[in-house]
Amino acid sequence: MRLKNKSIIVTGAGSGIGEGIAKRLAEEGAAIVVNDIDAKGGQRVADEIRAAGGRVRYVQADVTRSADMKRLIDEALAHHGRLDVMVNNAGWTHRNQSALTVSEDEFDRCYAVNVKSIYLSTLHAVPVFRSQGGGSFINIASTAGVRPRPGLTWYNGSKGAAIITSKSLAAELGPDNIRVNCINPVMNPSTGLGESFAGGELTEERLARFRATIPLGRFSTALDVANAALYLASDEAAFISGVCIEVDGARCV
Repeated sequence: MRLKNKSIIVTGAGSGIGEGIAKRLAEEGAAIVVNDIDAKGGQRVADEIRAAGGRVRYVQADVTRSADMKRLIDEALAHHGRLDVMVNNAGWTHRNQSALTVSEDEFDRCYAVNVKSIYLSTLHAVPVFRSQGGGSFINIASTAGVRPRPGLTWYNGSKGAAIITSKSLAAELGPDNIRVNCINPVMNPSTGLGESFAGGELTEERLARFRATIPLGRFSTALDVANAALYLASDEAAFISGVCIEVDGARCV
């Protein structure tokens, strides 16, 4: 098993990409803390991992709140004895629309979930990693931060911030043996954000328009992203830091 006995937190793991990451890493032997603000989804995923023989605990926490982030990390330490990998997957977007009509509340939420959560996880996880002699962050950003689409300007900006923040942290924390990487998935219509990205119902016409921009001719899946996270979390990636892996079927070429 590639992650045997590694302790890993996955935020936003109650559905979609986060669920896929949590389950795939558990399959490879990791002790998982499933986090989601939605208790029903988060507990379901934890129960399914446990039923499959995995070590797991569900922790409800709002990743935009410092006290919640600290409690999340403390729970991982209390139940698994250490923390090896922090996967910042929780994300949010405003609906596809003019940059001028996105409300201030929507803007603030976008940056709180997509960027502030990385800040808070850094504040609370880095001291733990330093005390252990190292650790790893995996931040789930987006192709939106590399090749933005119209109508998602403030979301695009938040993901661009997540990307450059990951690179900067990799440079700053490298001497502490702390690796920081990110993954940039292309659109996955099965996540709860699909209709927001598209600006409405996911009709075949809308899906075809998005799909046509992806050279490999399909959308990303949770498993595609999870396999990239598996590599970055494993010892095989021990010298990989400051990189962004586009899981996008060549969308960003």
